[in-house]
Amino acid sequence: MLSKSNPRVKLIRRLNRRRTREQEGKFLVEGIRLLEEALRENWPLRQVIYTAELTANPRGAGLLEALAQQGVPAEPVDEELFAELAETETPQGIIAVAAMAGRPISDLQLILNGEPDLLVLVDGVRDPGNLGTIIRCADAYGAGGVLLLKGTVDPYNPKTIRATMGAIFRVPLLSVENSEHLAEAWKAGGWKLVAGDPAADKLIHHCDLTGRVILAVGGEADGFSGNLGSFLDETVRIPMPGRAESLNAGVAAGIMLYEAVRQRMSR
Repeated sequence: MLSKSNPRVKLIRRLNRRRTREQEGKFLVEGIRLLEEALRENWPLRQVIYTAELTANPRGAGLLEALAQQGVPAEPVDEELFAELAETETPQGIIAVAAMAGRPISDLQLILNGEPDLLVLVDGVRDPGNLGTIIRCADAYGAGGVLLLKGTVDPYNPKTIRATMGAIFRVPLLSVENSEHLAEAWKAGGWKLVAGDPAADKLIHHCDLTGRVILAVGGEADGFSGNLGSFLDETVRIPMPGRAESLNAGVAAGIMLYEAVRQRMSR
């Protein structure tokens, strides 16, 4: 049984920090459901820790068996140590170290030249739950990837990963440092950038979203950053006859993606 001083346990503890995740090229996956999704997508897993409680659960025992069949080393830890390492309030007794190298696409041109003609651009969304919801919606509506501009929360944050409900293993993600270079690339590829804006005159269902479209979602408090606004082809708003002034970024992204898919299906 692993102890606190074991190097593998120390790594798991350090991977709760973004800087360590970026340095190591690894992130944590916690919980039975997420690990089942990772295995289903053949995601590279480096190591696993688990508790005795997991083995008493038939689904958990089956997961350990599947991990063993794929050659993923799994070692037990005691409940107290696991509680220190877990990020969830009610841990399920299993945490894995996953490699970022499993990301399907890491090149901007590959995403822009891919078969799907619907992408999502996230600019400055800082809430991990919102980003996770956006990634999950991108998966649900068949978007070809999610582009992340500087200032956006880490997609490998444990809260983000949980909010994706496994979509993190299916949706191509790409961090983009230079928005001007991005703009040149999408314009050259014939893409249209459409951004949600509560103050826009045009309603979203009056905007043609049937071509090569990038749907842009801004930060919860500050909206779009830098000079991204100068690259927008259109801004649209979601009809809101109620009294709420705005929607959170995850909900707004889901509605925009739904409208794009609705238009495509109706044609």
